[in-house]
Amino acid sequence: MAIDLVTKFLPYVDEQFSTESKKSLLTNNDFEWTGAHTVRVYKLATGSMNDYDRKGTGSGVSGSRYGVVESLDATTEEFTLKKDRSFTFAIDKLDRDETGQQLQAASALARQQREVVIPEVDKYVYGVMCAGAGQKPAAVALTSENIYDEIIQANNALDNAEVPETGRYLVVIPDVYVLMKKNKDIVMETDISNELRVKGVIAMIDGLSVIKIPAKRLPEDFGFMVAHPCATVAPTKLEDYKVHEDAPGISGSLVEGRVVYDAFVLDNKKNAIYYQQNKTA
Repeated sequence: MAIDLVTKFLPYVDEQFSTESKKSLLTNNDFEWTGAHTVRVYKLATGSMNDYDRKGTGSGVSGSRYGVVESLDATTEEFTLKKDRSFTFAIDKLDRDETGQQLQAASALARQQREVVIPEVDKYVYGVMCAGAGQKPAAVALTSENIYDEIIQANNALDNAEVPETGRYLVVIPDVYVLMKKNKDIVMETDISNELRVKGVIAMIDGLSVIKIPAKRLPEDFGFMVAHPCATVAPTKLEDYKVHEDAPGISGSLVEGRVVYDAFVLDNKKNAIYYQQNKTA
């Protein structure tokens, strides 16, 4: 005698793990792209210092005691948005009904943003930051013994570049964070405000706010990065998501999304980013 056993489907979706974006901590939106696809920013030169000619011997132009009169250069940097990305998918009415209402347009759209859009934007922006870093020493095989020295060296490099001392961030992948916890010289301050913790800061070390980001959102062989948000402009000019019910040719929901974004490292501020690549075995 054959018996057909009952198969029970639960009203539960096995969602993938996804990490919230920490891009807003490491970048800024100082420039306005409204009404334009390209913006230009001036880079202005400065004058040189001279010894004042108190006796008026005429060392400068027309006998100026202040020195030779200079002309200041005024060049521009041009930033054009390059990333114009989109997605679309449909959810049939019967598919929605026969999955116990688990296949819903609203939840599917939220899942698309969380698991696809945000990771893509993050990976692109972090890649631009690493590529445009003004301070990129040779790759080093990071260990639990040398990780603290490398971080201190990075922070010192930003000091010498006169980068603002407050507001700096240390970006690490989980594997490097493990090395940090094994180093006996590192004493991380974990008693931080709930506001910073909600934003993604997990500790403080040598005045740096520590952020842990999954390795798959960062360049290959990423070691760590020390950065000040003043160096990178990361605009999102357009973020447009729609759900159409019974669109022409579709019995159900049509979901569409478009996001226009980019990232730029400012030439005069690139030394505010220190990128250390990890030399793998």
